[in-house]
Amino acid sequence: MSMKNQTLVSEIVLLGFQNLHNFKIPLFSSFLLIYIITVWENVLIIVLVSSSRNLQSPMYFFLQQLSVCDFLESTNIVPTLLQTIIYDKVMLSFVGCMIQFDFFVATEAFECLLLAVMSYDRYVAICIPLRYTSIMSHRVCEMLILISWMLGLTCSLRLTNIMATLQFCDQNIIYHFFCDFFPLLELSCSDTFLMQITITLQSIPVVFLPIILITVSYMCIAHAILKIVSNTGRQKAFSTCSSHLAVVSIFYGTLIAIYLFPPSKESQTMSKVLSLLYTVVTPLVNPLIYSLRSKDIRDSIYLLTTRW
Repeated sequence: MSMKNQTLVSEIVLLGFQNLHNFKIPLFSSFLLIYIITVWENVLIIVLVSSSRNLQSPMYFFLQQLSVCDFLESTNIVPTLLQTIIYDKVMLSFVGCMIQFDFFVATEAFECLLLAVMSYDRYVAICIPLRYTSIMSHRVCEMLILISWMLGLTCSLRLTNIMATLQFCDQNIIYHFFCDFFPLLELSCSDTFLMQITITLQSIPVVFLPIILITVSYMCIAHAILKIVSNTGRQKAFSTCSSHLAVVSIFYGTLIAIYLFPPSKESQTMSKVLSLLYTVVTPLVNPLIYSLRSKDIRDSIYLLTTRW
């Protein structure tokens, strides 16, 4: 097709889930409730860790950063999802779509790196407990978070910049509830080879290396736990890691299923359901799995409520 016959796209239409009919109101109400609970949970953890002296350990600092990430991701995605449910479609400017895509990639990349940092923190706490304070000092924790955010933002800006330079011609309809990578790529009438090479290369430091670090860390942790003589000690050590393993399994499982083995066009519904897991469900369950089960967190909530 010659450039003279191409109409460049200025708006992107998100169709989300189609043919909901009588399920619109129940689904809208459910996702709105999920979003409200998600925001409340994560803001609560951010405030508690910032204000409580009992929650100043590296583990709670990382949990606070996870809550910041989950809050940003949920706020970036869920409002658009709610609009696609109630209005059947959402029209975004091309710039607005690129901004949403940029924030999405940044938060996803940061969470990948943060989960690896948290696994390293658990490794040091269980395998090298006597040196934990010196290794995981406050300065080191801040540097790890800063590096993770910088890598996440660099990754997102790089991908968004290449995505924005692609030509989007006649088609502007995405059968998804947000501006995701593969749906945008399918709209482009340009050669997407460079984009695919870029995402493959960037997945090495952002996805594969964190997975390797998490795997090695938990192999060492499992070896250390098996050496613990008392059953009580084993259970305590395992309980500190089981929550992290649950979140890692959900997050990386869906991420790999979608981006490394993308569903075919015929299974778009499955792709959207999997996307719901890590954009809507994971930010909801992370505080429940990680933080709100903690006695220290519950005690801090009790102290906060008594002050009021």
